[in-house]
Amino acid sequence: MKVYDVAVIGGGSAGVMAVMRTVLNNDECIFFPGTPKHKKRSRAFWVTTVENMPAHLPYKKGIEEPNKMSLDWLAQGSFASKFNWQKNRGVVKIEKAIDGLFHLTDDKDFTYLAQYVILCTGVMDIQPHINGSIEPIFEYANAQLIDYCIRCDGHHVLNKKIAIIGHSSAAAWAGIMLFERYNCPSVYILTNGESPLFDVETSELMNRYNFNVCTEKIETILGNAKAKKLDGFKTANHIIPADFAFVSLGMIVYNDLARMLGAELDQRGFVLTDAKGKSSVDGLYVAGDLRANAKKQIYTAWDHAVDSADEINIHIRRKKRSEHSKLS
Repeated sequence: MKVYDVAVIGGGSAGVMAVMRTVLNNDECIFFPGTPKHKKRSRAFWVTTVENMPAHLPYKKGIEEPNKMSLDWLAQGSFASKFNWQKNRGVVKIEKAIDGLFHLTDDKDFTYLAQYVILCTGVMDIQPHINGSIEPIFEYANAQLIDYCIRCDGHHVLNKKIAIIGHSSAAAWAGIMLFERYNCPSVYILTNGESPLFDVETSELMNRYNFNVCTEKIETILGNAKAKKLDGFKTANHIIPADFAFVSLGMIVYNDLARMLGAELDQRGFVLTDAKGKSSVDGLYVAGDLRANAKKQIYTAWDHAVDSADEINIHIRRKKRSEHSKLS
């Protein structure tokens, strides 16, 4: 069976950059971007406009479209023979055999072998349930009226009334940062029926800034998503005014494959790596949002991917150099 130099798993920003760098390093790459089901569960699928990254603004799908352009360019270019694109395929099983190779099984039950793996399966934000469903949030999220990342989208709230959906100190700190940066006239923390878990420092700042906390469950989102207008939220006894909202409930970490290999994880489920993305499993590298102790941004995903692909290329070249030396 053919052995690929590198398998890249995951089709977001990290995965595409890992493919590009691997292929342009002239290493043979097999790429699993994921099934349509995988893609719908990814952060990239739900991101439309990307405003905090150069050159992404022209695209209606701010991550998917430029990624697809880059992959098409690779598939048609001088290095096409090094690029094995398993379109709409995802990896459902992975193990490392005694021969040192990674054995990967895709969703169609085909098996592949690779010397190295760059895992880029990422994360998804936990959604708030409103009347027992996460569906009500999506039309407003898709209209960029309710967002998740204050680094990506915090600038939307300049001089606006805001609400943060969450009950932890992390949720409160999101409100504090936005208030301090963007002069928000009012900030509400909506715990959506959960008990608040704010530490002393956070509570003191919230009081100083006159934040309002509502612990009742959200019954209705007020506004018109199609008209790109958010008015606020309704609970049993309150109307909470908000021009913009953020969800701060944590993340679902897609670490199933890392767990199968026994990779070391942090308390939140992110994969621990060294500076080049190497995990505790020899030959397994991690890039993008799945990696512990890193910003969850496009530019950091790219940086991770380049570091990992280049580090793998060093190992491949050393091996070839050694084999060449033995022959000469």
